[in-house]
Amino acid sequence: MLTELLKERTNKVLEVPVRHMARRGISPNVLTITGLILNAFVGLVLAVGLEFWGGFLVIFAGLFDMLDGALARLAGRTTRFGALLDSVVDRFSEAAILVGLVWFYLASQRIAEILLLFAVLLGSLMVSYVRARAEGLGIDCEVGLVARPERVLLLALGLIFSQMVIVLALLAILTHITVIQRVWHVWRRTGRQDLQKPGDTNTGGSDHPSDPPPAVPGQKGNPPLRRMV
Repeated sequence: MLTELLKERTNKVLEVPVRHMARRGISPNVLTITGLILNAFVGLVLAVGLEFWGGFLVIFAGLFDMLDGALARLAGRTTRFGALLDSVVDRFSEAAILVGLVWFYLASQRIAEILLLFAVLLGSLMVSYVRARAEGLGIDCEVGLVARPERVLLLALGLIFSQMVIVLALLAILTHITVIQRVWHVWRRTGRQDLQKPGDTNTGGSDHPSDPPPAVPGQKGNPPLRRMV
């Protein structure tokens, strides 16, 4: 992914304003909510058909989205709730931009773009969902072709250069490839070990010889109950 390279370059650009905010005592959560409001505004700009200017605003909003995490790390104010809030807001922010585009294309009766946007929206949500589920299992999952920074950059370029069909088709393909890459990554980390656990023999007449005995939540060595969300 280009994510690490993009983060490295943008962190250098944002270092001065982030340090200034840290000295002023600004909360990272305030920046997170402000970023959501900004992305909602970008969605409105795109909904009225201002694609060219909307492209530059997408880049600006994307840079702003990185301020909260950088501020939290610099000021030593990283929290689990802040990480959750940032993740949730990122999903709403991305959806706001894509829904704004759907609104504009519906009014323009551009069916190809609408169908591609739905595919991109689904792929983007699944990319984030797979990572969240993997991290819930204790597995780092920052792998794949297009994380959010890449998606933002490609979308902005498509808007600025009026090449949305090409960019949306590319995003629709790459997001779903990224989902497959992340699932494959988790399987490589866990699937083979699960299938090859010692003692998985058929001693009780089970139709599935490799099925392990049911885990009892709360017992030593067994995971706690998790609620599917």
